[in-house]
Amino acid sequence: MYKIAASDLDGTLLTSEHQILPFTKQVLTQLHSQGTDFIFATGRHHIDVAHMREQLGIPAFMITSNGARVHNCENEIIFKRNIAPEVIAGMMEMFRSDLEIQVHLYRNDDWLISKEDPNNPCTQENFSYGLFDINNPPLENIAKIFIKHQDQNHEKLVIWENKIKAAFAGQTHVTFSSPNCLEMMDAGVSKGHALDAIAKMKGYALKDCIAFGDGMNDFEMLSMAGKGVIMGSAHHKVKSALPGNEIIGHCDDQAVAHYLVKHLLK
Repeated sequence: MYKIAASDLDGTLLTSEHQILPFTKQVLTQLHSQGTDFIFATGRHHIDVAHMREQLGIPAFMITSNGARVHNCENEIIFKRNIAPEVIAGMMEMFRSDLEIQVHLYRNDDWLISKEDPNNPCTQENFSYGLFDINNPPLENIAKIFIKHQDQNHEKLVIWENKIKAAFAGQTHVTFSSPNCLEMMDAGVSKGHALDAIAKMKGYALKDCIAFGDGMNDFEMLSMAGKGVIMGSAHHKVKSALPGNEIIGHCDDQAVAHYLVKHLLK
């Protein structure tokens, strides 16, 4: 029996409308009651995720910004790792040449964007953004940088993925959270490494963890956990990268909750 269950949010625990439905909430409450720890593991900002944790109503650790921040059940930050200022400055110098991309920064409690995009407005119910000047960007306390293309063009983001990996080899972890969102953290930051740290803190090991996800930013967590479960709606790159992992249903069918009922609830 697994002692810790960790789940990605968008495309995994949440519906496509970004909601935690009553059945999922009930199952996670039962899971907590039987002594199994639950962890949110997401690329989202910790302020945004904290509102979801309140809605869920159980104590849960939060792995946010793909592992660059970890908060405990009391909302105390127990781990953080920022991108080096010189790396941020170098990326911004590269990005400002491409007028088709929008740059996002997660800085401590802030969400900052380089420009508005009327075709793809940034909206989150419980978290709002501010603007920053890409010619004079903040360089301190940046947990994560991510970019989106105005035409939601995945292949153009793949070109940027290759450029960034070449320019900052060994200095940054580059991954896709979705086909239209390319994300950068400090080297060594991932949901998997954060899960390992939490498990050890609780006296367990990765073999005691089960994890659910659907994006390439879940790869480390899904490959490092005792069992990594992939959503049926996951991008084909995820399934190809982890051919031996079990694949379940769709987030709109609350597949994670149904899996927990069948395999973890006593």
